[in-house]
Formats: sequence, C-alpha cells, structure tokens
Amino acid sequence: MDQNTTYTMRLGKELYHFTEQVFWKFVTPTDHIAIFLSQEVFGNLVSKLLFSVLTFFIFFLLRKKITYLIKYLLVKLSKALKLTKVTPFIDTIYKPIKWTVLFVGFNISLSTIDFDDEINKLIVSSSQSFRIFLLTWVLFLIVDFLYTHSKEFWVRKHSQSFQNFMSLSKKFIKITISIIAIIFVLDIWGYNVNGLIASLGLVGMAVALAAQDTTKNIFGALMIFADVPFKVGDWVKTPEVEGFIDEIGMRSTKIRTFEDALVSIPNGIVANVAITNWSAMQKRRIKMTLGLTYATTPTQMKNILQEMRELLRNDADIDQHTILINFSDYQDSSLGIFCYFFTKSTAWAEYLNVKERINLEFMRIVYDNGASFAFPSQSLYIEKFTESIH
Repeated sequence: MDQNTTYTMRLGKELYHFTEQVFWKFVTPTDHIAIFLSQEVFGNLVSKLLFSVLTFFIFFLLRKKITYLIKYLLVKLSKALKLTKVTPFIDTIYKPIKWTVLFVGFNISLSTIDFDDEINKLIVSSSQSFRIFLLTWVLFLIVDFLYTHSKEFWVRKHSQSFQNFMSLSKKFIKITISIIAIIFVLDIWGYNVNGLIASLGLVGMAVALAAQDTTKNIFGALMIFADVPFKVGDWVKTPEVEGFIDEIGMRSTKIRTFEDALVSIPNGIVANVAITNWSAMQKRRIKMTLGLTYATTPTQMKNILQEMRELLRNDADIDQHTILINFSDYQDSSLGIFCYFFTKSTAWAEYLNVKERINLEFMRIVYDNGASFAFPSQSLYIEKFTESIH
C-alpha cells in the first residue's frame, strides 16, 4: 500500500472516530436507532456505512465550491510569485481538480469501511491507477497549453512544414506519455512489465537500424528548425546547388535553382554542410576595378577620384560605412581604380538598378574630365634596318 493511500485511510478513520464521539455526546438517539446503528452488514457497522455514504455525498455536493477555492488559491499564489503566464493554465485544469476532489472524497469514504485483503488490494490498485489517469490528463493539458500558447510565435517565424512537425511532435509526446502511463498501470496490477519494456527496446533498436537514413534526416530537420539558418524564399548556396528555398520538409529540403529546376537535398546532408544564405545580407557589395588609359594625367585622376567619392557619399542608396575609391595599381594596359562599396538594398533587381546607375555616373565623371577607359591592347614596334651591300 502506497503512502498516499495510507494517509487517506488514516484521515478517514480519524474523521469517523471524531464524528462518532461528537454524535454520541450531543445526540441521544432512541433505542431503535442505537440498535440500528450498531448492526453489522458485511462485517461493518451500519454507522460506518452511513458515515461513508454521507462523506462521499458531502464531497459530491461541495465539489464545485472546493474546486473553485483551490483554483482561487492557485491564482493568488501564481500572482504572488509573479507567474502571470501560468494563470491561464489554471483554468485548463479545472476539471482534473474537480475529479481530484471527488477522488479524495471517495477514498476517505471507503477508508472507514473494513474489507477483506482481496478487496483492499483491488481498491488500492484502482486508486493508484486513477491517480495515474489524473496525472496523465494533466500532462496532456500541459502539452496542449504549451502548444497553443507558443503557436503564434512559431507560425509567424517558421514554414508550414515546421507547423506540421510541431503538430506531429505534440501527438508523439502524448503517445509517449500514454505508453508510460499504461506501463505503470500494468505494473500496479501485478503484470510483469520488464519483458514488455525489453521488447519495446528491441523493437526500437530494430527500427532505428532499419531506418538510419530516415532518422538522420529527421534529426537534420530538427537542427534546421532549431537553428533556422534559412527559411522558405531565401537565396542560398550549398557546395552542390544554388537557388531559392522552395520547401523545408521532414526528410529533405527543396531548392529551386535559377534555371527553375527543383533539387531535393536530404536534411541529414543539409545540416552538416556549409550553407551561404545570401538573403541574410544586411547590405550588398559592389566590387570592381575601372581601367583608365595611360594618357590620363595626375590632375585628371585626382579629380575623377574625388568626384566618385562625393557621388557615393551623397547617394541615398549607398551604405556609408564602407566606401573605398582608390587609384590602386598600374596594370598592363590601364591605370586601375579600385571601387569597393555596398548598396543598402539586398534585393537582386534593386541592387542591379543601383549598380547600373552608379556605373553610368562613373562613366560620365570619367568623360567629363577628358579621360577615357582603357581596353586590353598591345603596341607593336617595328624597327627598320638598312643593310649595306658590298
């Protein structure tokens, strides 16, 4: 017999003895009533049986009042501890609390009655099983509560595949809780659960060995959902493929290439390779080297560099943190101007429009200063020799 059942039975017996003393002290029943209360039915005094029925009836009538009182105290406690997010959960466990009150009343009412060992064993097993049922019910409500109150966050942040995964996870957790509860109940009723647990372990091992790749991909999906390295619509580049994320599933991630082909990559691979997420850029780089002809004078070069820098510093579409415009080197066919700066927009179309506009402005600056762009060329010098014939 477990400790909780012992406490309940002791409480019931003490409550019965106290009620019996009060009754005989303040009430003087007639001889017929005294004789009736002293009769035995199934080995128990009628007074005990009546007390048992009356106790359960009182708990039945007051179950809502007691439940409301417990709920009120829990709300006050949660507010005192500043656990305001727990308060809505208290409303969800109203029914389990009400059934717990009835359960306690039923146990107290039975504790005053004497049963034989077999019936006592049956009552104790039933009582323990019902407690596990109540605990399982509360755990289910906790899972539902966490799922519902976190849904707004991950629906906004994650894809539909992740939402489906969360729904499946909720069902898996409930199934796991149910299996554990059933194992405990079977153990309470005297069944040997060691063989069942061993069988479940062997089955799980066999399934894991037979589905290594599937398990690997599922854990890869969990890592992707946890780290969120990309989301649907992002432009990414892997060692194998480059394109836009089309779908993130439980088994694979689908990437739409620039040729509009759809490539599926197992999540086990995706989770273990380097992935460049171009959509995560906060700004987009423009890097190039302009070549001017060697006919460009130092004054022209200086004016061109200054006007290019002023152009970029006054452009609202250019990030102002890094602007590098420098006469960098003497190339084979030109004088090199190194250009390194960033656009604020990372969208490809907007980036190309800004880059085109800047290129045209650079071209205008070069021509306005009387310089010109160089192109790869070679100069061939032919030396004429005059031979004297003797």
